[in-house]
Amino acid sequence: MEKNWIIKEPGNPADVDHLVEVLGIDRVLAVLLSQRGIRTFDEAKAFFRPELSGLHDPFLMKDMDKAVSRLCKAIDGNEKILIYGDYDVDGTTAVALVYLFLKSIYSNISFYIPNRYDEGYGISIKGIDHAKKEGITLVVALDCGIKAIEKIQYARKCKVDFIICDHHFPSDEIPEAVAVLDPKRLDCSYPYKHLSGCGVGYKFMQALAISKGVPMEELEQLLDLVAVSIASDIVPITGENRILAHFGLKKLSENPTMGLRSVIKTAGIENKDITIDDIVFKIGPRINAAGRIESGNRAVDLLISQDAGLASSMSDIINDFNNTRKTFDSTITSEALKALANDPLVKQKRATVLFNPKWHKGVIGIVASRLVESYYRPTVILTESNGFATGSARSIDGFDLYQAVDACSDLLENFGGHMFAAGLTMKLENVELFKKRFEEVVARNLTEDQLIPHIEIDAQLELSDINPKFYRILKQFQPFGPENMAPVFLTKNVSDNGCGRAVGSLGGHLKLELIQEAEPFHTYPAIGFQMGQHWNYIKTGSPFDICYSIEENEFRGNITLQIRLRDIK
Repeated sequence: MEKNWIIKEPGNPADVDHLVEVLGIDRVLAVLLSQRGIRTFDEAKAFFRPELSGLHDPFLMKDMDKAVSRLCKAIDGNEKILIYGDYDVDGTTAVALVYLFLKSIYSNISFYIPNRYDEGYGISIKGIDHAKKEGITLVVALDCGIKAIEKIQYARKCKVDFIICDHHFPSDEIPEAVAVLDPKRLDCSYPYKHLSGCGVGYKFMQALAISKGVPMEELEQLLDLVAVSIASDIVPITGENRILAHFGLKKLSENPTMGLRSVIKTAGIENKDITIDDIVFKIGPRINAAGRIESGNRAVDLLISQDAGLASSMSDIINDFNNTRKTFDSTITSEALKALANDPLVKQKRATVLFNPKWHKGVIGIVASRLVESYYRPTVILTESNGFATGSARSIDGFDLYQAVDACSDLLENFGGHMFAAGLTMKLENVELFKKRFEEVVARNLTEDQLIPHIEIDAQLELSDINPKFYRILKQFQPFGPENMAPVFLTKNVSDNGCGRAVGSLGGHLKLELIQEAEPFHTYPAIGFQMGQHWNYIKTGSPFDICYSIEENEFRGNITLQIRLRDIK
């Protein structure tokens, strides 16, 4: 698929000059900092050397005082407390974090994860009935609840108090819970708006620790769970999230909690520095698979486990769930692609909406992402569950999916999400109406340029600029993620030195030795996945332009720098 290359603005020249002078770094690195809003030595220091002292006062969050007061009252009165959370990675890590921290100071607690298939997303009537039956008087809801207006009203009638900790966009009405912690509330002045659900849970426990005089080091032992939630939920890695992810990755690499240690071992990534990519592609999918295939309770059981043998066996079970998930994912993606290939109007459409009542609910979000990769347009995948059509939606760069789904809200029973992803439920008879309306909304708001995938390039670079010192500083820009992505560079007029080759099945990938005319004897190893179509041109020795990131490649204990090709022209 052809991609547009968009070169970012280089930042304010005066700021770049200042950063070069005060930091003594390469100008390209100063440009990267300026593009990230960093202008001074102190801002650069905070970026390169995150400190936990840089976290905001949790009591700046709206309702935090109410939440802590009610939780302390429950602890002091020996009330039964239920920790309730969503079944995805963010929800299960949030439940595990709050459960483990509270358990260290209070024993009368339990947890509850709603069943994806029986109860659906968020706070459920069944969950409230469970709390009432068990004599639970306080529920701490994590990563859900911000739109549970009617459910909270029902809970009040059942004499069950709720503290809601969420990070999704609220509607105009806020649930009548004891406290509602959500930095995205319009009436909340908390300085950082992009916490994960687990991140909001962490801030709640931080406030409790302050109130109870618990050493903050005890809570910081759970930062690996926060890092997993940040990476898996694809929230911006800026501000507080950058601090939390930095120290959480350090904990993951050096001394992870028992459950995560077993997942790391099962995933084959032990004895290395864990990265955001390791979480996104190795750790997160395994934890997610429990809620997709069976129950999120399995994930929490694993994450709170204190027994190495039990954690290992549970990790193996979750790994089997992940393998099952892969099979469902592959089968349904193939069926969805075939359905699109057989649609004579597919090229005219601006959105993709597919419904198949037999598709597995647990993987339709993944399938939606796969179709975005293939057709590059806002996508909704629907299946049938409990007599309703339920689905997951995924977007493309620059298009606000949440607003598009909201424009169809009169056809929906409920929905939630953010700019790039959403979940929704509707009556079966509304599916065709939704398909038509969603297509109309997307077509009305999507520009032609947005339909062409693009690659944002941070700066132009000569291959000779790539050296160990340059990469040593570049590496400190990590952890990478939304709003702090791995820098992408442009280099023009490179060629292969004759030692490159097409590799992989049917020569689908490229393994090259790149040179530039100015330094024909200095080669730079490069790898390009799914780029084999360029080989016939490259092997002639003719020049071409590349955009790429720089990474470390480890082979038999030897670490070298490698160019990771993103595109070739």
